Amino acid sequence: MTIELRDVRREYLVGGQLVRALDGVDLVLEGGGFVSIVGPSGAGKSTLLHLLGALDSPDSGEILFQGKEIGSLNDEAQSRFRRKQVGFVFQFFNLLPTMSAWENVAIPKLLDGVRMSKVKSDAIALLERVELGNRAEHRPAELSGGQMQRVAVARALMMDPPLILADEPTGNLDSRTGAAVLELLADIAHDEGRDRMVVMVTHDVNAAESTDRTITLRDGRVQSDAKVEVLPTGTPG
Repeated sequence: MTIELRDVRREYLVGGQLVRALDGVDLVLEGGGFVSIVGPSGAGKSTLLHLLGALDSPDSGEILFQGKEIGSLNDEAQSRFRRKQVGFVFQFFNLLPTMSAWENVAIPKLLDGVRMSKVKSDAIALLERVELGNRAEHRPAELSGGQMQRVAVARALMMDPPLILADEPTGNLDSRTGAAVLELLADIAHDEGRDRMVVMVTHDVNAAESTDRTITLRDGRVQSDAKVEVLPTGTPG
């Protein structure tokens, strides 16, 4: 699975002034990996994530998802793309407070027209994967922050999408709980037999160090792009 960005630019009008959030970004992202996007506030991190998830469109340039251009999709096509191809994990969890954990996980399938009774077993199976099978009937108010984020991760997997986008997923968690969520995201990215990609925006340098590749943005441009060197088996290090 490959996503390619070619000379992508995005501008916003803020207070009567034109701000270039992305300024000619060229990137190739490949499945099977866990990628972090870092940089100071205003560097363009969230804008890039929104473009990857078809929550926004570039002013110019191309975004190719599996060779197909997604940057110029109309609203209906963008919605369909997000529903089928992307799972989102947010800093503030975005769980519905009146629904149980498994019902929150099931939401993407419900939005796709599947009946609640048909998706319960799949939702509970995903909760078991994130080690919350025993909390399936609990509402968000009865869960800890780390548990709510695990529910959000399970929800992101409900449609089995090839792309998971995580926006500051550890931002509201303590370091120990955040590390557990990062480990979960890494496991998802490296699923054997799945060509899945996890892309995470973070301000946390320690969180970025847990990923396979770190892309640093500054002033809307790629400042650096570093991959973790994997040592061959048996190599000292």
